[in-house]
Amino acid sequence: MKNLRFLVLTALLLFPLVAAGPLAAAEYQIDASHSTIGFQVRHMAISKTNGNFDDYTGSFSFEPGQPDSWSCEVVIEAKSINTNNQKRDDHLRSDEFLDVANFTTLTFKSTGVAMENATEGVIKGDLTLHGVTKPVELKLEILGTVTDPWGNERAGFSASVKINRKDYGLSYNSMMEAGGLVVGDEVKITLEIEGIKSPAE
Repeated sequence: MKNLRFLVLTALLLFPLVAAGPLAAAEYQIDASHSTIGFQVRHMAISKTNGNFDDYTGSFSFEPGQPDSWSCEVVIEAKSINTNNQKRDDHLRSDEFLDVANFTTLTFKSTGVAMENATEGVIKGDLTLHGVTKPVELKLEILGTVTDPWGNERAGFSASVKINRKDYGLSYNSMMEAGGLVVGDEVKITLEIEGIKSPAE
C-alpha cells in the first residue's frame, strides 16, 4: 500500500512537468542597427564584390537548447541594395537583375533547424528572390544571449548560404573579350543578426 501511495504521489508531482512539454520559444525582433544582411559575388573572375541590403524587417523565435522550437522570418526591400556604387546599384535594381519595380521584396522563412552541436547547425527554409521560391539550407552559428545595460534580452546568430542566381531567373551577364563572364553565377549570402526579445504578453 505504501508503495502504491508513493507511485501515485510521484505521478502527480511529475504530471505538470510532462504535460507542459518543452518551453515555448521567446520571440525576438531583429535589431537592424546591429545586424547585417550582405552578399558577395565574383567580378570578372579575379575579384569579389560585396554589398548589403539596408532595409529589412524580421523576427525569430529562440529558446536556448531547444532547436525544435526555433524559427525565423525576414522580409528585405529589394530596392535597398547597396554596393557603394550608385551606377552599379541602379543596374542591379533594373529589370536586367532584381527588377525591383515588379519584385519589391526578398523573403526567407525557415522550415526547420538541425543542430550538429550546441552552437553550429543548419537552418532550412524557403528563399524567395525575383519572384522565385527555392528551398535553401544555411549554415548556422548561435552566438549566444545577453542582457544589455538597459535590461533588454538580446540573442545573436550568424548564417550563410551560397546560391546560383540563375536558379532565380537572374541570368543577365556579359562576356569579356578574353573570355569569361563579367558577373559570377554563385552568390554568397551572409546574415549577422541580433534580436531584442519582445515583452511578454
